[in-house]
Amino acid sequence: MASFFSNAHSSALITLSPLLLLLLVSAAESQCTKKPVIFNFGDSNSDTGGLVAGLGFPVNPPNGRTFFRRSTGRLSDGRLLIDFLCQSLNASLLSPYLDSLTGNKFTNGANFAVVGSSTLPKYVPFSLNIQLMQFLHFKSRTLELVTAGSESFVNDEGFRNALYMIDIGQNDLADSFAKNLSYVQVIKRIPSITIQIKNAIKTLYDEGGRNFWIHNTGPLGCLPQKLSLVQLKDLDPYGCLSSYNAAAALFNEALRRLSQEMRSELKDANIVYVDIYAIKYDLIANSTKYGFSSPLMACCGYGGPPYNYDIRVTCGQPGYQVCKEGSQFISWDGIHFTDAANSIIASKVLSMNYSTPRQKFDFFCRS
Repeated sequence: MASFFSNAHSSALITLSPLLLLLLVSAAESQCTKKPVIFNFGDSNSDTGGLVAGLGFPVNPPNGRTFFRRSTGRLSDGRLLIDFLCQSLNASLLSPYLDSLTGNKFTNGANFAVVGSSTLPKYVPFSLNIQLMQFLHFKSRTLELVTAGSESFVNDEGFRNALYMIDIGQNDLADSFAKNLSYVQVIKRIPSITIQIKNAIKTLYDEGGRNFWIHNTGPLGCLPQKLSLVQLKDLDPYGCLSSYNAAAALFNEALRRLSQEMRSELKDANIVYVDIYAIKYDLIANSTKYGFSSPLMACCGYGGPPYNYDIRVTCGQPGYQVCKEGSQFISWDGIHFTDAANSIIASKVLSMNYSTPRQKFDFFCRS
């Protein structure tokens, strides 16, 4: 253990893996003819600093150590999937809507995602509904400034051509299980979750948005946090909780059907559904093929094998242990993924093999 974990922050050089090179090639080949503008709604899987900006909640080192070399409010050692997707367009990384100190005029969009967000209840910060209300205020105020003569902000055409990303639902499922609801009770809540996502899409559509990119939720039962907290474990062949993953799969199927229905209902909308579950589960099930070890163990946490997760001593809190830089871990803190894992997830998203309809990520900024 002493040789495996370290509390020191080394200055190891960052090397480019073949997959990162693929992302760079993708960026060079991006066919965008218009400036990419992205608005993102979601939870910690895509929060680029909203929790810190909105509540002042500390996200301490070693978060951010691998890429940014400092904590940026992301719950990872480096970049999130959304960061890699922005980089594939040669676009700036999205700033949190709530961050007043970036000096950013949000010319490339804004990120409304905040750690812990869910779709229900609707009026609890920072639920999906609250994020939508923030966007509506942002758009209204931005267009006022444009009308007053400012050329620095996103104009009406920019809002129409923008990509609207939605990545939420994981916390709705996780919180339901955490309240000791039965599997049947959890899945009965799925329609209530998806209706909120549908309402969000319709609201954005009514505001002129036409391009939507919707991520389903990952294999909840493979998270070291869940595995460490659940006493009676119904494990699948890869060591993941079967019931948790089954609930995630049912949610994803409902979300897929919703996306399909809305393509018919909103005739001129482009709605792309992305199977993040399949990508992440493959990464865990075939971890050695991708060069990872201990796929169900957190790099940063406490307690050592098998999960290195203790809810009393989480990553960045006093007493935590962290794997050495360069270690090949999928899970960063027991819930979120490492920069290295996210780079692979991004390469698969960019491959178009997991999107329905099969669509390049830059579709919204091409003529």
